[in-house]
Amino acid sequence: MADQTSAVLVLADGSVFPGRAFGAPLLSLEDAHAALETGDASSYLMHFGEVVFNTAMSGYPEVLTDPSYTGQIVAMTYPHIGNYGVDAAWSESGPEEGRTRLVKVAGLVVRELYRGPVHPGRIPLEDYLAENGVPGIAGVDTRALTLHLREKGAQNAVICAAGGTDTAAADSATAYQELAAQLSSFPSMEGRGLLGEVGTPVAVDMAADAVADAMASEPARRETGPHIALYDCGAKANIVRELHALGCRLSILPSTATAGELRATGAHAIMLSNGPGDPAVLEHQVAQTRELLGELPVLGICLGHQIIAEAVGGRTSKMKFGHHGLNHPVRDEITRRVFVTSQNHGFTVDEESLPPGLAVWFRNANDGSVEGLRDDARGIRSTQFHPESAPGPTDSRWIFEAFLEAIPGDWKRREPNKGER
Repeated sequence: MADQTSAVLVLADGSVFPGRAFGAPLLSLEDAHAALETGDASSYLMHFGEVVFNTAMSGYPEVLTDPSYTGQIVAMTYPHIGNYGVDAAWSESGPEEGRTRLVKVAGLVVRELYRGPVHPGRIPLEDYLAENGVPGIAGVDTRALTLHLREKGAQNAVICAAGGTDTAAADSATAYQELAAQLSSFPSMEGRGLLGEVGTPVAVDMAADAVADAMASEPARRETGPHIALYDCGAKANIVRELHALGCRLSILPSTATAGELRATGAHAIMLSNGPGDPAVLEHQVAQTRELLGELPVLGICLGHQIIAEAVGGRTSKMKFGHHGLNHPVRDEITRRVFVTSQNHGFTVDEESLPPGLAVWFRNANDGSVEGLRDDARGIRSTQFHPESAPGPTDSRWIFEAFLEAIPGDWKRREPNKGER
């Protein structure tokens, strides 16, 4: 039965957005206070997090399971969410051996929750969240919330039960303000490392047929492709599917792996995946990447793009409210072509910090921020956006094939499938 408990989304700046609970049971107001007071809130992977808004009109199952959203409460700007349910095959959690937390977001905020029937074999959204221990809040004025975050910036927040019916309104207001003040003790996304919560903890070797079986992929478009070492910082499943579609053998290594372990796979190239948190604190991953640049071709996506920038001596910084959605225009600085992309990031590469030789490949057509880097001499490619989409447009899927074609090696001598472009 749907939970109709009164709930609130409390922001660190004291703003309070009321609604109705759905999904997993909420923390009480008292328990939320206690968790923040004792410092236990940082151990909660749900309820507490940085609240951000996502402008997608669909794709909520992929958003919920995207490892890059770890530590974040996501507010969907589209007003009606849940009408087509959730299919397990749409999950964007990669081959995370040993991980049990399928849904990555810390909470979900919607204006109107659909509670009608869904297609046979699919799970209603509220049931899916409940099964995965994720709290939701519906009935929120998400337009007002989005405008507030655009003005004030993304910030820490908590979803919890509202004050009880026996609690005076003045007492509830005071309790919410105390809770907001306590949120300053919750770790900020700036300076927060979250790779321990995502990605595979052990090395996984996947031939093309194994990828198809594990990831429910379509048949490969090539007979065979290069061997790719995927440095898994929270890789989305569709990155694996796209590489499989191009016939790649994959060696998936955890984010704790060393440059030596990545070399030892014998891979033709390295791919640095997306992932959550602040790239500036990822000293280990940056150091291993620095050691490999110029030695093997490297493609970085989202967090991987930022790690590359840090590895060459550049800087990254926190954005005011980030880019989260499916409709972000990006311009190719070589061809001047503009295409629509899927994005999910709260940090950006500072262009003025980039060294000579590393060119801006893509640029955001809205705000001019760096969306991709390229260094042909060292075989470096990176995109801040998500060429694997899922959810989102497929305009930029060509980037995977273009990267593979630039990888030297004997793999190119193998015959492609008939009819291949």
